[in-house]
Amino acid sequence: MKLSTICYIDNGSQLLLLHRNKKENDIHQGKWVSVGGKFEIGETPEECAKREIYEETGLIAEKLELCGFITFPNFTQDGQDWYSFVYRVTEFSGNLIENCPEGTLEWVNYEDVMNKPTWEGDYIFLQWILDRRPYFSAKFTYVANQLIEQSVEFY
Repeated sequence: MKLSTICYIDNGSQLLLLHRNKKENDIHQGKWVSVGGKFEIGETPEECAKREIYEETGLIAEKLELCGFITFPNFTQDGQDWYSFVYRVTEFSGNLIENCPEGTLEWVNYEDVMNKPTWEGDYIFLQWILDRRPYFSAKFTYVANQLIEQSVEFY
């Protein structure tokens, strides 16, 4: 089992997206995703989110809004389940770095976010983020990188 964060940085009209185009053998290669990543030992979800945001963007998250929790069963080639805390960040400081090790960072207008290539399930929960839906607990099941099943509860 892997624990991770998904962090959408929101400046009020755009989301900061990461075009994964730098790492070899990247399961997200070519896709536009949020920043975030795996927990380190002893981290809380918030500590992980803030660390990942800073490492990947140079920005300091001042306030995190927990939007939901997503289960990705058997998501990676090693057969591990991934459990992800999903955050929106509207209060941040610092300067965006120019050379993110994960890929290319870009501010994307809300109306253009859904036009960027990403995972099929990401389009679904991205819409929840953009619509400011209530807290959600979702499950997205992929087989051979294809979404085959999804479920969600809103609270």
